[in-house]
Amino acid sequence: MPNLPKFPRRILTALLSACVAAAFVNFFCGIGRIEARQEKEDPWSTAEVLRPADLASQLSQKTAKPSTIVYVGFRTLFEGGHVPGAKFYGPASSEKGLADLRTALSNLPRSSDLLIYCGCCPFEKCPNIRPAYKALREMGFTQVRVLVLPTSFAKDWVEKGYPIEKGL
Repeated sequence: MPNLPKFPRRILTALLSACVAAAFVNFFCGIGRIEARQEKEDPWSTAEVLRPADLASQLSQKTAKPSTIVYVGFRTLFEGGHVPGAKFYGPASSEKGLADLRTALSNLPRSSDLLIYCGCCPFEKCPNIRPAYKALREMGFTQVRVLVLPTSFAKDWVEKGYPIEKGL
């Protein structure tokens, strides 16, 4: 084995710190690339996105609100509290939930103003919103929007004091 030079402790500490810093930057830059890729993979456009404050404002004005609001998440969360006027047909992460959604909305005009939302978990990881959006677009609906709840319905709607209804 060759003789390796001995470095003073402060140089080794500095080298280790630099390596850790580089790993940290690479890690977080990688996450940024994943998030950017996820945004590009979302099937909706930015024009089809609605923020909680905007929907709350529309609901309070009782004008220009969506004609149909559909919750596409889990029943227990819907029963605990949901956007006023929202309908529940089942979680869009299951084939049965998607089938129920398709059946329930099959008679609506394809130009109906639909708003879908979930809020079960962080938006980028939601198992329900993307399948629901895709199913509605495949059915021919042309006015589908998505309510973006970045963290959850509880955090981004309820804690903000926006109106809710409970039960089915």
